Amino acid sequence: MTGDRKQRRWYDQDPLLSMAMKTLEKSSDENQIRLAMHLVKVINEHNIEVAEAQSTGEQDDKYMDEAALAKNARWYDIDRTLKSSVEMLRCCPPDAQKLIAREMAQMLNDFMAEEEDGNKQ
Repeated sequence: MTGDRKQRRWYDQDPLLSMAMKTLEKSSDENQIRLAMHLVKVINEHNIEVAEAQSTGEQDDKYMDEAALAKNARWYDIDRTLKSSVEMLRCCPPDAQKLIAREMAQMLNDFMAEEEDGNKQ
């Protein structure tokens, strides 16, 4: 991937958010879903405006079937919950994204530690 491509991703504008998203991408499917559900909860609890994300997601669902979504998918488009949560995060104000990115990083570290502990037993 070229440097230009990396700069086009919305989450690469903030180093912490970029790191959190890269870690999320490499996480297990289970941890991705766990974090996605938590993101939705956090965004809703903080009453962060995400109308644009919701309307975008509804339009995507109306006009694209599953095969088309899979063919053109970004790494987070494969699961609807993950896609919705990332789109909600994308539509958050930058200051909210930074706060949420810190929490994402901590949660992912906790999830990975849980997995590691489970594998040792």
